[in-house]
Amino acid sequence: MRILVTNDDGIFSPGLWALAEAASHLGEVFVVAPETEQSATGHAITIAHPVRAFPHPAPLPGPDFPAYRIRGTPADCVALGLHLFGPIDLVLSGINLGSNLGHEIWHSGTVAAAKQGRLFGLSAAAFSVPVNGKMPDFALLKPWVVRTLETLLRLEPPFLVNVNLPQRPKGFLWTRQSVRAYEGLVVPGEDPMGRPLFWFAAKPLKEAEEGTDRWAVEQGFIAATPLRLDLTDEGRLQPELAHD
Repeated sequence: MRILVTNDDGIFSPGLWALAEAASHLGEVFVVAPETEQSATGHAITIAHPVRAFPHPAPLPGPDFPAYRIRGTPADCVALGLHLFGPIDLVLSGINLGSNLGHEIWHSGTVAAAKQGRLFGLSAAAFSVPVNGKMPDFALLKPWVVRTLETLLRLEPPFLVNVNLPQRPKGFLWTRQSVRAYEGLVVPGEDPMGRPLFWFAAKPLKEAEEGTDRWAVEQGFIAATPLRLDLTDEGRLQPELAHD
């Protein structure tokens, strides 16, 4: 099995190399990641200028994977990685430093990279872990990642799965996406020169429901949420439109 690993935190993120090392237990690994952090870029692709790629050494100590750093987005990394290293059987993205739960899926560059792999007809999965001021222990998480990958590979391909790991997992659950109402917040401030600036934030208006990704991680479980590319709200299709 040939596996492409990418992320949105950038080529220097420890989560990227932890995922690559875990994936190496299942196949041959190739790494293509952004040169700089691309968090919350969603599924942006670069069309206004060329994308540059530079060979990049894997960090030591650890396995030596063929790798490139890319001046582009996570989705760019997947498209270029398939060109540079193809054919590829599986696309993995992460391990993101920060959760990608519930509504975070919409703007996540981590999930978008996996989605780009699925758009190319490949199986793909995104991996994330909450930080909350404390760096994850990737040595502790890697055996759980391997077990999760083994579970995913038993699915009928091609699949697209969003995986969120708690910092200290106690098990694995299949979950649905948490959909909650949020109050959008704009927090004003100023920079050292006295110029105005603003932070954008959101406050949940209700708790996560049991069986959702957010609830599972709060309970200490790995949350694996199957996703699909078709966003059509079929329940709102009028009968006459459904037959056109």
